[in-house]
Amino acid sequence: MADTAPGTLLWEPPADAWATTRMGRFLTHVAEEHDLHLSTYNAAWRWSVQDPETFWTEIAAWFDVRFHEQPQAVLSTRDLPGARWFPGATLNYAEQALRRRDDESAIIARSQTRGEVVVSFAELADQVARAAAGLRRLGVVRGDRVVGYLPNVPETIVAFLACASIGAIWSSCAPEFGTRAVVDRVQQIEPKVLLVVDGYRYGTKAVDRSTEVAEIRAALDSLEATVVLPYLETDISAVRAAIPEAMTWDELLAEPAGLAFDAVPFDHPLYVLYSSGTTGLPKAIVHGHGGILLEHLKMLGLHHDLGAGDRFCWFTTTGWMMWNYLVSGLTVGATVVLIDGDPGHPDLLSLWRTAAELRLTVLGVGAPFLLSCRKAGLSPGAELDLSRLRSVGSTGAPLPPEGFAWVYEHVGRDLLLTSASGGTDVCTAFVAGAPLLPVHAGEIPGRCLGAKVEAYDPTGRPVIGQLGELVLTAPMPSMPVAFWGDEDGSRYRAAYFEDFPGVWRHGDWIEITERGSCIIPGRSDATLNRGGVRMGTAEFYSAVEGLPEVADALVVHLDDPDRDAGRLVLFVQLAAGVELDEALESAIARTIRAELSPRHVPDELHAVRAVPRTISGKKLELPMKRLLEGEPLEQVVNPGAVADPSSLEVFVELAARGT
Repeated sequence: MADTAPGTLLWEPPADAWATTRMGRFLTHVAEEHDLHLSTYNAAWRWSVQDPETFWTEIAAWFDVRFHEQPQAVLSTRDLPGARWFPGATLNYAEQALRRRDDESAIIARSQTRGEVVVSFAELADQVARAAAGLRRLGVVRGDRVVGYLPNVPETIVAFLACASIGAIWSSCAPEFGTRAVVDRVQQIEPKVLLVVDGYRYGTKAVDRSTEVAEIRAALDSLEATVVLPYLETDISAVRAAIPEAMTWDELLAEPAGLAFDAVPFDHPLYVLYSSGTTGLPKAIVHGHGGILLEHLKMLGLHHDLGAGDRFCWFTTTGWMMWNYLVSGLTVGATVVLIDGDPGHPDLLSLWRTAAELRLTVLGVGAPFLLSCRKAGLSPGAELDLSRLRSVGSTGAPLPPEGFAWVYEHVGRDLLLTSASGGTDVCTAFVAGAPLLPVHAGEIPGRCLGAKVEAYDPTGRPVIGQLGELVLTAPMPSMPVAFWGDEDGSRYRAAYFEDFPGVWRHGDWIEITERGSCIIPGRSDATLNRGGVRMGTAEFYSAVEGLPEVADALVVHLDDPDRDAGRLVLFVQLAAGVELDEALESAIARTIRAELSPRHVPDELHAVRAVPRTISGKKLELPMKRLLEGEPLEQVVNPGAVADPSSLEVFVELAARGT
C-alpha cells in the first residue's frame, strides 16, 4: 500500500453503521421525528445546513443540554456576521462536563514529569467545586479572566471547569511558550489570577520556568493573585522562596464546597483562544459557553462516536485549540487521556504503547507524527494490542495518501481514520471523518454536519472538483462571540468577511470532490505549528529582529515528510558590517528558545542581502514558502509588485537547488 494512489478506497462503514453508531441513531431519530429522507450522509449534511434551526435544536435535545432559561429562538438571523444563537437561553458548559459523578475514570494523565494520575468523575466534581471556592476567595467573579501557564495535566482541566462554573473566563498558554509569546497573548485580556507551574520535563530534559513566570507576572499589571502548582519540583519551600505571596494549588483546593453553576447567557464568554499572530499581536478570540458546547457535543458525540465507556486522547499542549477540544470529551461522558511531554520519547512507539496500555478507543495526533512513524518503519498494530482502537484522528497539517496508507497497513485495517481540518477561530473542524462515510486516500471524508462549507472561485462562485477558497456561507454556533477589545467589531469583520461580503473566508484552499469528500492542500496563512506549539510570524520577528545584529527577517515553515515537525527556515538580513558566524547563530537560537519556544529554533538559517517585501512593505512569506516548495516564481509573485525585485534571487537559487 506504500504507493497507494490518491482517492483509493481504504475503508467503508459496516453495513449496520446506521444502527450501531451514535450518528446513525441520531439521524434515524430526526428523520422519523420530522418525516425526512436521510438515507445517506450527504443527504443528512444538506438537511443540517438547510435547516440549521431544527438541526441544532435536535443536537441540544439529543445530548440533553440543560437550559436554565429556555431560548426565545434558535437563530436570530442567518446573516454573517451578526447571527446570534439561542437568544434568551442560559446554561453552563461546566454543568454538562460534570454531568457524571461516579467512580469511573474521568481523566487519566501520563507525564514525563511525574507518575500517572487518575481522577474519577466524582473526584473531578469535588476538585472543581473546591477550586471554584478557592477562586471566589481570591475575588474572582463572573466575567473576570483567569489564565493558566500550565501543561496538559488534570489540574488545568480542574481550573478551567472551576472558572466556567462561576462564569469567569479562562485562557491558557503552554509552558513551552517564552515570556514574550505569553505576554503578547494574555496581557490583552487583563487577567486577575494567574496559575503557573515551576517547570516541566520534556523527555529527559528538565525545563525550569521560574524566570519566565517572574517576567510574566511583572508584565501583567492587572494581576491580583498567583497560584503555583509545584510540578517540576515538589519542594514547597522553594516555591515560597520564589513567589512568597503565591497560593499553592493545594491551598486553592483546601476548603470543601458544594458544586454550583452560574447560569450564564448562551454567548457568555467561556474562554479566549489566540490566533497565531501572523500580522501583529495574536487576536484574542472569545468563545461562548453555548456555541462551544453544542459544537463539541456534535463533533465528539457524533463524528467521533464518543460516549460513556470510551477513552479519548488527542496529543496536544494547552496552547492549542485541540486541548479545549479534548477536554470536551467529558461533555459526552468519555474518559479523557492526557499526555504531557515528548511524544517521541523514548521512541516513536510511545503514544501507541499508551493507546494499547490504556485501551484507547480514539487517538488523535498531528499528521507529521504519522508520517514520522511511517518513515521510521513502525508497525504499531503488529507490535501492540490496539484492538480497542476504533479511530485515529489526524490534524494540524494535510495528511498525504501515503500517510493514509500507512495507518491502514500498520495500525489497523478496520479503523476510521478521521483526517480533519478546522481552526482556532471556531475551535472545531469544518471538514472531517464520520462513522457513516468511507475513507479515500488523501481525502477528508466530508463536510461536518451543520457546517455549510463551500469552495469559492475568485469571483465568489461555488465550485466542485476544483481548488477554491474554503468559505462558510451560513453561521455556526461556535463562531467567535467577538475578538477581545474589538468594541465595534471592525477587526472581526476584517478578519473573515472582507473578501466575500456575508461569507466567512477561512484562509484554507479546498477542493470538494464530486462524492463530497474534501482535499485541503494547506493553509493560506503563515502559522508556524511545531509539535502542537503554534506561533505566528509577527511575534517570531519581534524576537529575532530585537537582536541588534539582525536588520530584518523572514521565516517559512515547509512541509517535509522526512521531518516530524516540518522544516523551519529562517532568513536574516544582517546589520551593516555583521557576518553570520557561529556566535550569531547561537544567539539567534537562544533568543528564540527563551522568548518564544524551543520548538521554533530554525532547522536552517540563511543570511540574505534583503528580505523580499511588497511595495507597501508586506513581507512575502507565503509566496517564498510556495517558491521553496517547488512552485514557479511567475505563479507565486509578480516581481513588479516587489519593492526590490533582486531580493528574490537568492530564494530562486535555493528553490532550484531543492533547499
